[in-house]
Amino acid sequence: MVAQKGKDLLLKISNGGTYVTVAGLRSRRLSFNAETVDVTDAESAGRWRELLGGAGIQRAALTGAGIFKDQASDALVRAAFFAGTILSWQVLIPDFGTLTGPFQITALEYSGEHNGEIRFELALESAGSLTFAVL
Repeated sequence: MVAQKGKDLLLKISNGGTYVTVAGLRSRRLSFNAETVDVTDAESAGRWRELLGGAGIQRAALTGAGIFKDQASDALVRAAFFAGTILSWQVLIPDFGTLTGPFQITALEYSGEHNGEIRFELALESAGSLTFAVL
């Protein structure tokens, strides 16, 4: 796989059955985590830690930062945050695939400088089962 443009990683939010790109994202990050369940006991070989496979909680976290370029995506994100709504989101990862599933916005921040644009940052946490489709 060759180097790819960061701008091609897209974050989309469901809006009545269609996915709308969250406008103006300049940076995005997607991370996957799986908790471990430690089952080590006094009889573990050599006192090495033992884990119980498939027993931990899996989760995905998304973060993004940038500027809103249109009122529609700004309003959609803001309404979802203030209502605490869990919506379907899509992450398009070039040459990899599409991740789709329910996420909740856990942080929404706005900032701006005297002589600059208003910027925002948002954080999302998975809220259910995610699906992955290869491109």
